Amino acid sequence: MTFIETRKAAQAIAASTLALIGAATTAGDAFAVSLGVQLACATDYYAHCSAYSPDSPQVRSCMRAVGNGLSKRCVRALVAAGEVSATEVARRRGSSRTAAK
Repeated sequence: MTFIETRKAAQAIAASTLALIGAATTAGDAFAVSLGVQLACATDYYAHCSAYSPDSPQVRSCMRAVGNGLSKRCVRALVAAGEVSATEVARRRGSSRTAAK
């Protein structure tokens, strides 16, 4: 990638992240997530669940369905925010390792 292509890609990511944050902060409290979760999970959202509005209940279902496919950074932020328990994360990791054998 050239410098210009890299810069344009970075600008697109920054704009997308700001749009996600803006949409999430204007959402109702029922589906609002912390800024830390928004920032940590933005890449995961765009990779897996961008077909859904960031402030919709469907995006939570989508992210939950992706489960083990989420980045460690996103999972850590979700646990820290109380969106998912560490026990649930460990249970899912254990079941995915068992299924892989």
